[in-house]
Amino acid sequence: MAARRPRGRVRLRSRWVVGHRDGRHALLRDGEVVFEDGAILFVGHDFPGEVAEDIDHGNALIGPGFVDLDALSDLDTTILAYDNQPAVRKGRVWPRTYLEAGPFEMLTPEELVFAKRHAFATLLRNGITTALPIASLFYREWGETFAEFAGAAEAAADLGLRIYLGQAYRTGNMVAEPDGVVGLHFDEERGLAGLAEAIRFCETFEGTAGGLVRTMLAPDRIETSTAALLRRTAEAGRALGVPVRLHCCQSKIEYDTVVRLHGASPPEWLRSLGFLTPRTLLPHGTVVSGSRMVERPGRDLAIIAEAGSVIVHCPLVSGRHGGAIDHFGRYRALGLRMGLGTDTSPPDMVMNMQAGMMLCRVLAGDGQACRSEDYYDAATLGGADALGRPDLGRLAPGCRADITVFDLDRPHLGQVIDPIQTMMLAGHGRDFSAVIVDGRFAMEDRAIPGVDEAADQRRAQAQFDKVMALYPRRTLGHPPVEEIFSSAYPVVRRPG
Repeated sequence: MAARRPRGRVRLRSRWVVGHRDGRHALLRDGEVVFEDGAILFVGHDFPGEVAEDIDHGNALIGPGFVDLDALSDLDTTILAYDNQPAVRKGRVWPRTYLEAGPFEMLTPEELVFAKRHAFATLLRNGITTALPIASLFYREWGETFAEFAGAAEAAADLGLRIYLGQAYRTGNMVAEPDGVVGLHFDEERGLAGLAEAIRFCETFEGTAGGLVRTMLAPDRIETSTAALLRRTAEAGRALGVPVRLHCCQSKIEYDTVVRLHGASPPEWLRSLGFLTPRTLLPHGTVVSGSRMVERPGRDLAIIAEAGSVIVHCPLVSGRHGGAIDHFGRYRALGLRMGLGTDTSPPDMVMNMQAGMMLCRVLAGDGQACRSEDYYDAATLGGADALGRPDLGRLAPGCRADITVFDLDRPHLGQVIDPIQTMMLAGHGRDFSAVIVDGRFAMEDRAIPGVDEAADQRRAQAQFDKVMALYPRRTLGHPPVEEIFSSAYPVVRRPG
């Protein structure tokens, strides 16, 4: 069952509407939004025309859909690493023995497509209407494939999610030697073949599903990329006119590895390769010159700002592992373009904004270092601007009808003075009751057409258990599963 697309004009009404006027969001009290055939016709009060369908959402906030520039498209493995460190001893880095035995796919093609469909439905439940998927390559044979992303395109189109797809590829991989020392293994030919396949995907799928499916290029990580891969990716991105996303400046080991191999920081190296453009998206931007983790002097943030490239801020996943940008208010003051990504489970953009605000204020030592609207802008306007899409991330005539309904009657939300501030204080992604993408009702009354949430959750858990069972084969020393993954407390099982 596909997302419902109404015939004729539809008017949505609620206590609050996030409209867009004079280049910025505005809150309309008792406002209305009217759309038809996927486009917004009117945002304001007292629409004068006739409508085919009139929906009053009552005490709710009608707003633009979130744009997630680093959206989880997998069964998240964060929980496997959350309290299980160091990564080299817990299966997060391939041991030499696994590499020599021949890496293998831990999931079948059908399981890979299911994982993406399951993740895409979860994104919609959290008010995310435009997504750029990301998945871990830790348990992949090498990179992602054309076939699985063809399946992902079909799944996104069926669910009604607006998506920018591009399979991840790489020329290198981290490898743990028997003594625990971590090095790198490179296979440039294989990585360049992955780039060629990614280009073919872009040429095949760009603009399909009535424009809902767009494409991007997604080399996996800067430390597992060679100069040839990044140069050719940048050239292809310009030729195809698609965004290019590269995970960069997200860990100390990555930063130090790039400096050791290339004699330059990650942003310095990317600048020398001609990689940085206004269409370049860089998650996460936490480890840069001038930060508490880097002693090496430099102008990393200035280099990114001067190129017009975009920092994809993922505060929740960074904070879970002890990292953070220092800080959101400072990055904006430096002139950096900023968008948001979830990159973890739950893909809850509201939770990410809340975590980001708290980290910003703590690191700045100033409760006024950022405000609620700063993060809401980044989750909507910032993401749309990063993609060159002035028709997304805002509710205004002529924009695409990507609309969310946030239920303010949920008892845990408390009282409301300003609905955006209430969302930041007490909201959850699961407080969205309806999501519309390109004029289609992708979610109504918290239900997604054709999705059995309980059945999918059972399948996801079984698939996750399978991955866990295979972890000893790709963990240094090949210990049993119970030595890789800890439990918060001793597990006591039923006798017999």
